[in-house]
Amino acid sequence: MTAEPEPAPESRPDAGPAAGPAAGPAAGPAAGPAAGPARPDGDRAAASAQEGHDAAEAGRRSGPWRRPGPQQFPQPNPGAKGLWRGEGGSFTADLKALPSRMSVRLRLTLLYGLLFFMAGALLLFVMSVLMANILGNVKVIVPGLSEAEAAEWHRLFVEQTMKQLVGRSLVALAGVGIITLVLGYFVADRALSPLQRVTATARRLSESTLHERIALEGPDDEIKELADTFDAMLERLGQAFDSQRRFVANASHELRTPLAINRTLLEVALGDPEVSDDLRAVGRTLLATNARHERLIEGLLLLARSERELTARAPVDLAEVAATVLEHSARRDHDNDVAVHPELTSGTALGDPVLLEHLVSNLVENAVKHNEDGGELWIRTGILEGWATVQVENTGPVVPAYEVERLFEPFRRLNADRVESAKGAGLGLSIVRSVVLAHRGAVYAAPRPGGGLIVTVRLPPG
Repeated sequence: MTAEPEPAPESRPDAGPAAGPAAGPAAGPAAGPAAGPARPDGDRAAASAQEGHDAAEAGRRSGPWRRPGPQQFPQPNPGAKGLWRGEGGSFTADLKALPSRMSVRLRLTLLYGLLFFMAGALLLFVMSVLMANILGNVKVIVPGLSEAEAAEWHRLFVEQTMKQLVGRSLVALAGVGIITLVLGYFVADRALSPLQRVTATARRLSESTLHERIALEGPDDEIKELADTFDAMLERLGQAFDSQRRFVANASHELRTPLAINRTLLEVALGDPEVSDDLRAVGRTLLATNARHERLIEGLLLLARSERELTARAPVDLAEVAATVLEHSARRDHDNDVAVHPELTSGTALGDPVLLEHLVSNLVENAVKHNEDGGELWIRTGILEGWATVQVENTGPVVPAYEVERLFEPFRRLNADRVESAKGAGLGLSIVRSVVLAHRGAVYAAPRPGGGLIVTVRLPPG
């Protein structure tokens, strides 16, 4: 593998900040052109023609920050439908989905208010019927009026009285109902406060804080039963994580020691000058097989370690990590002669330095192994839209779009080949995925035009 010298900042195409719309971690880095020095008006036509020529030769060279493709891990939200009409379906469907979008506190408040208004309306109806019955039985005696005139006067009196009674009762019901809604909101908040405590504890949990418990005090009701069940689940999780740590430590010792002994015995045997050529050939084959098993075990142990929660984080410059990885990779022998184009700018991420070095190393080794002889590799680092970003692009065989996601599965290779293992154990991108998830970042992958793969990793900045 040969590395080309990094161009000077003033002549590099990605020296300026990347342009493009801002996006969150689920949107992927923008692929807009980098800002560069302004060109005279007379050179715009020539520059446009040159850009078109460069785009036509995208299979042989690369520009700054290629489009990363769809997000692989963590899986993005499939997209919630819009709340307003025309964004996610018909108006009727939006109305049906509206209750599921409201919080429990708001639903309880509305339920309290609805029950109060229903009870108040029923009470108002009963009172109106009783009052009308009472007023109807009242005898009105007015001297000087005939019986018909007295009956008409009585009817008007009952009608006016009932109208005023119902009107003022409705006003009182509305006023008390508003007060009930406000009180219901605070009552619902008070009733849900233990659940809020459970939620806050669950959000704080990580592998290093599984010792925390809710320890809810109070009567033995449904909420306390939920909190006790959650505490029991935390206890089982803590025991499971402790068992996993012990297993990884024991497996690291029990698996490495026999392989190290085998390697030592084979090397000693091959160092004997009296060994026959046939035995020497068998020894070299066994030594290569032993080395492959050692790499497999190292990859499995690293995969198990990277899937655990980070206990310590430190600022790490991805440019320095990439430079170190490229330096170590250049010292090793590779089956393919690959030209490396480093485009490194400072980009500080917050995470584990060892895991981040393994992440970049696996991306580079994967791009070299699955490349063609005389192929090319581009590695870019920097800050893109507020995220520490590293992108590795390589030439090589054509990768179907439907195979990209499967490449991140353990022991998965291109075209679902699980038998051929000369190029590795199939854990490189799986380790990349686990390290990215442990750092709460995102990884994107897309086939490269002309063959190869483009993998982009975004990490929280330090």
